[in-house]
Amino acid sequence: MKTVEVLFTPAEFGALCGRDLSGTVCVVFDVFRATTSMVTALANGAAAVIPALDIAEALELRRRYPEALLAGERNGLRISAVQACGVEFDLGNSPREFTPERVANRIIVTTTTNGTRAIRACLGAGSVLVGSFLNLAATAQAVRRTSCDTLLVVCSGTLEQAAYEDTLGAGALCDLLWDGFDPAGVADSALMARQIFQWAPADPLSAANLSRNGRRLLRMPELKDDVVFSLERDRVPFAATLDQQGRVIRL
Repeated sequence: MKTVEVLFTPAEFGALCGRDLSGTVCVVFDVFRATTSMVTALANGAAAVIPALDIAEALELRRRYPEALLAGERNGLRISAVQACGVEFDLGNSPREFTPERVANRIIVTTTTNGTRAIRACLGAGSVLVGSFLNLAATAQAVRRTSCDTLLVVCSGTLEQAAYEDTLGAGALCDLLWDGFDPAGVADSALMARQIFQWAPADPLSAANLSRNGRRLLRMPELKDDVVFSLERDRVPFAATLDQQGRVIRL
């Protein structure tokens, strides 16, 4: 692979509409928690996950797929009927909600604050992979198999800022692939992400406490268990990709 770059903030992925991505494989991380939840849903038998830009689009997709489950969050919490024109969402954005009993053989339509926007920003890419610590090794293998010359790792961020946990994911992926990059094509952003990953605490809980989003989730009794779950590595043996119909599926 000739070049690698990491985008850290929503402002950066928001600018991708003006960039030719046809020769690029994009890997999107929203570790806490959208991409982790998508990978978990697929691992537990979901047929596909459709990322929606906003609540209105999610409701429109539900009309097109009446048997689909609605999932998503605003401010970290499941979208309520008050926020969604009287429609109560079936699931939030906790990966632990996406159990086999809830999601097996179902299509899931989801909208989150940042993660689904980041995935949709990459629609013009030659390939789009949905990354998490859960399927990190499988994602690296999928990148190695691609014919694209450029790897673009997209961190979803928190609000409009960079997120430590997404940077860790990006750095971990770069670390796995490092020997395959042309040194002349390694952007400083990729070097920075890799070094942050290499300097991070090995203990997931200690790493989570360095993240503002991680500390926020750890203070919420109903969501705190999502944090360590989301940092567990290589529990899932497959990569996840965005297909031509805009659905995240197993690769």
